[in-house]
Amino acid sequence: MICITDNGVCGQETVCALGLFDGVHRGHRLIIEGAAAEARRRGIKSAVFTFQTDSVTSKGHDGRIEMLLTDEEKRRHFERLGADYLFSPVFGDYRQMTPEAFVRDVLKGKLHCVCAVCGTDYTFGSGAAGKAEDLIRLGKTYGIEVKVTEQLRYNGGVISSTEIRRLIRQGDIARANEMLGYRYGYTLPVEHGSELGRTWSFPTINQKIPKGLVLPKFGVYCSRVLIDGKWYNGVANIGVKPSVNVETEPLAETFIIGYEGDLYGRELELRLYEFVRPERKFASFEELKAEIGRNTEFTKKYFSDNGYERTD
Repeated sequence: MICITDNGVCGQETVCALGLFDGVHRGHRLIIEGAAAEARRRGIKSAVFTFQTDSVTSKGHDGRIEMLLTDEEKRRHFERLGADYLFSPVFGDYRQMTPEAFVRDVLKGKLHCVCAVCGTDYTFGSGAAGKAEDLIRLGKTYGIEVKVTEQLRYNGGVISSTEIRRLIRQGDIARANEMLGYRYGYTLPVEHGSELGRTWSFPTINQKIPKGLVLPKFGVYCSRVLIDGKWYNGVANIGVKPSVNVETEPLAETFIIGYEGDLYGRELELRLYEFVRPERKFASFEELKAEIGRNTEFTKKYFSDNGYERTD
C-alpha cells in the first residue's frame, strides 16, 4: 500500500473508502473491502481517505478521542484489507473545508475518485455538515458514483467504535472482539520491569501502554503473544501493579507460557482474549505468586478448551 499523504496526489483513478475507521471494526471492514472489490471489478486502484486518529477533536468528544488503534496499526489493517493507496492527513488541516470543496478538491482533485464507498452515518466538511445524501448529490456533479453501506448490527445493536470502547473499559473483551472482528491488543516494545517474576518461575514481559489509547479494565486476561511468527499463550495483567508498591504508568505485564528467551527491546504483538479477574492488591508476594499460578492454570484450560493448546 502506498501512502500519499505527503505528496497529496494519486496518479490514477480510484475507488475510495471514506471514514475515520478508528477501530477498523467489522462495519468499517465492509466499507474498505467493498471499495477494494469495486476497484478490482473496474480494473483500477482502491484508496482509503481517513484522518490521523489522534488529531480528531469532533464526533461529540471533548478533546481528542481515545484511540482503539495507533495510526500505524490502522495502516496495517488497511493494507491487509486490500487498499492500494492511503491518504491520512491531520484533521485540523481540513476541518474548515466545505462539503463541496472536499468532494471537488480532495476526492476528485487529489484522489481522482470515480466511486466512493461510505457508511450511512458518514459526515464530512466543516462542522460535519455533509451527510451521505450530500455526498451522493455532489458526486453526481463531479462524476463520482457513491455507494452507501448500511451499518452492521450485532446482538441487537449497531456495531460502533463508541460501543467497543465502552466494552473494553468494562473488561468485556470477548464481546468487543466480536464487534471488532479481531482480537483487541497492542503492538509495543518490551521494556525492563522489576523482574520479580523471574524469581517465582513466572518471567514476564512489560509493555507500556501509550497515552491516548483506550485502556481495558485493569485486571488479568487470557492473551496471546506473537513471537517470530508463532503465537504463544499467555497471562496478561493490564494495570499499574499495586502489589509491587512502585508507581508506574498503565502497562501490560505478560507471562508467556512455555517460552524462554530474551525479548527486551523487541516490538511484540499482544492480543487479549478473555477477562479473568480485576486487578487487586495482595497482602504478600506469596499470595500474589499463588494467584498467578491459579490464573495460569485457568488460562491453560481456556485455550485448551478453545483449541489453542499449541503455538501456531
